[in-house]
Amino acid sequence: MRFGVVTFPGSNCDHDMIYVLRTIMGQEVESLWHKDKDLKGCDFIVLPGGFSYGDYLRSGAIARFSPIMEKVIEHANKGGYVMGICNGFQILCESGLLPGALLHNNNQRFICKNVFIKAASKDALVTKHIPKNEVLKIPIAHGEGRYYTDEKTIKQLKENNQILFHYCDEQGNVTKESNPNGSLENIAGVCNSGKNVFGMMPHPERAADEVLNNTDGKLIFESILNIINV
Repeated sequence: MRFGVVTFPGSNCDHDMIYVLRTIMGQEVESLWHKDKDLKGCDFIVLPGGFSYGDYLRSGAIARFSPIMEKVIEHANKGGYVMGICNGFQILCESGLLPGALLHNNNQRFICKNVFIKAASKDALVTKHIPKNEVLKIPIAHGEGRYYTDEKTIKQLKENNQILFHYCDEQGNVTKESNPNGSLENIAGVCNSGKNVFGMMPHPERAADEVLNNTDGKLIFESILNIINV
């Protein structure tokens, strides 16, 4: 499996992701530039966190038109794997590869802290091998992370098991108090109906190294590799 990590102007988590995939997880990784017009043989594309194009207009709205996104969309539509973290999640929503939108946090402030999440779907490769009711401590860092969509789409997400993660408390309770940004239904991540495109706001790459005294995020990468490397 060959991973490709895209760098946009303003990305700031691309090297974190490359480090985790290459050094921690032992995978082959290719750095992709936003002006590239091919995916260089990569099987799994990652759109990292950051502030692509300064987050002007809406977060991810400009990056969606980067030359490489034409190939990313084409890759996804053919069933190829794509994952977006934080700003990458925003880009995927702006691209129409994932349903919904990420709005300003309900407190209108940038939030940077550890939060707790738990897997909601057992159908998607990013959550399939995470133990049931396992609570993960993963950091967030965003100003526009409030997931929103219409009632019809929420219904479809639930029926198709497309909700990947819910924000919860340390005991795994999904409550209003454990929701850091006002996301609808405490949603922290979703996938597409084909379950090959994934987006989440928390940063698992920032919680995957023992040096950081937190390896909860490593479970997400291990879940991915348990499926695609069999």
